[in-house]
Amino acid sequence: MKKIVILDFDGTIADTRPVILNTFHRTLDAMNLPQHSDEEIAATIGLPLMKAFPTLEAMDEEMAAVCTATYRRIFEDVNAEIGVPMFPNVADTLRRLHHKGCILTIATSRGYKSAADFIKGFKLNDFVTFIIAAEDVKHAKPDAEPVTKTLKHYGLKPEDAVVVGDTHFDILMGRNAGCMTIGVTYGNGTRESLVEAGADVVVNDFAEIENCI
Repeated sequence: MKKIVILDFDGTIADTRPVILNTFHRTLDAMNLPQHSDEEIAATIGLPLMKAFPTLEAMDEEMAAVCTATYRRIFEDVNAEIGVPMFPNVADTLRRLHHKGCILTIATSRGYKSAADFIKGFKLNDFVTFIIAAEDVKHAKPDAEPVTKTLKHYGLKPEDAVVVGDTHFDILMGRNAGCMTIGVTYGNGTRESLVEAGADVVVNDFAEIENCI
């Protein structure tokens, strides 16, 4: 078994897609920007917001920062309205891995406070011991930095780790760090995109990862 599991959050642990899409649509309206399809918006999930907005619409860094701040403000309202559930079998699987001695961490493009609040709200904070968020790295997914920084924190090597995520950004991040990667098909990516990115294993249910590492 690997010593550490580095997990994506959105689309891997939690079904944030409805809240994210709703928030993006409201933010585009609030910023008087053209609307985009759910598919176009979903393709940016996994990127930091500062990169996601310029992917949808050409803009400078200052405008991206305003869009990001607006998004984060609106997100709180949408989250209160809609809510975010965990995917099936996540909590039980993480509990079992923790009891087996596995270190569990998060590498997310979400802001630290938001990620930490979700982890605490899901009562996973006894299992998940470290979070690398958007503001903690200079180079976000698919760069290896979120993984390498996590490994450095624990004094571990790439071969000690497995990276789990739902998009090609996650798989490429793990591969760029030299780690084993597992893609989950129930999130924002497709099986095809995960395979194309080079995932070592692709699973349909989070519970399956326990037997893959």
